[in-house]
Amino acid sequence: MVITTFVVRFIIITTSLLLMSLQEAISSLRKGDFILLHDGSTRENEVDMVVAADFVTPEHIARMRQDAGGLVCLSINHTFASSLGLNYMHDILLNSQNMDMDSKRMIIGTAPYGDRPSFSISINHANTFTGVTDKDRAFTISEMARLYKSGTKNKKQIFNSTFKTPGHVPLLIASEGLLSNRLGHTEMSIYLTNLAGLSPVAAICEMLDSETFTALSIEKAKKYAKEYTIPYFDGSQLVKLAKEL
Repeated sequence: MVITTFVVRFIIITTSLLLMSLQEAISSLRKGDFILLHDGSTRENEVDMVVAADFVTPEHIARMRQDAGGLVCLSINHTFASSLGLNYMHDILLNSQNMDMDSKRMIIGTAPYGDRPSFSISINHANTFTGVTDKDRAFTISEMARLYKSGTKNKKQIFNSTFKTPGHVPLLIASEGLLSNRLGHTEMSIYLTNLAGLSPVAAICEMLDSETFTALSIEKAKKYAKEYTIPYFDGSQLVKLAKEL
């Protein structure tokens, strides 16, 4: 009985702490601030800087570029991607008649971390210049969020006439079932923007370590989060928390 009571109390306390951490992350996203999101030790085991695309500015891109250093990408939910006629890059290439079978062997199947990458095409907004500057990338990303929020039914037509490919903002398509199908930063960032009541469009960037030339360790990421008062969230707990919500 004592052991059972202890276990129950431990579960309650742990769940409460996780919910508190989740609320901090949601609050930060709603304010247009960053969160640090760890996908879990059994997957990529990387921490990404994440910000809701609704609020992206050139300052956000500059900080991701300087402090994170990975690839600045844009996660979008599956429904939005479908409305724009977007597909995963591996499917686009597999179905391409311009690639012979030898070339198609290059196309990645299951990645080392356990599933297929979520990459689609890369884009620039038509009103950017090179597309790679902080201003250009911020504009491309924020305009994608604006397109999502627009009430128009012909989003694909607007997308095709307003954005160009290839570009400097890689698009990542979240799996249709989100956390039930895939547990990547793509799905987790979209899940969190959903909880925050924001557009399911998020800018994400891996945090890298210029000393070890690898992904930034969890310890260093937490230290950075504490130093700059940024919520750190363990995304591997989202599945558990989803059952509690």
